[in-house]
Amino acid sequence: MLPSYRLFSLLTILLGLLLVQSCEGQRFCETAYQKFLRQHYDNPKSNVGRNYCNAMMQRRELTKPTCKDVNSFIHEKKQDILDVCTDKGGKAYKDGLRVSLKPFSVTTCKHKGGSTRPPCEYKENKSERYIVIRCNNRNEPVHFDESIIVPEVTSS
Repeated sequence: MLPSYRLFSLLTILLGLLLVQSCEGQRFCETAYQKFLRQHYDNPKSNVGRNYCNAMMQRRELTKPTCKDVNSFIHEKKQDILDVCTDKGGKAYKDGLRVSLKPFSVTTCKHKGGSTRPPCEYKENKSERYIVIRCNNRNEPVHFDESIIVPEVTSS
């Protein structure tokens, strides 16, 4: 019979493998940064046919169980978005947020109204705008404050 500490070690390893395997492809296991990327990063802009917003909101699982009212996709390099979390590409804004030093290409999808249950219908608005994000302590974006529109960013 195995000594109890060896049995405990073996069970711990097996449990760890089970947990890792159970997280594969599961949204509840994603980090805040991974969730940010899933909800807001699309570069290069996906070619999904005529209705970009309807396709992307469904593809990124933003229509279950109900239709998300507003969501924006950023069409810039991942490194450029990460740089907003540092002085290289962003600066402190307010309430712990950061604003980009340059405008980014963004597509905002807004629910057309009616039922909040799928199928969801969205209207699309493409723009160049400064993005306002919250970053974690690893300088990764974890929240995009889509409601804040910054007309101009000064370098000071």
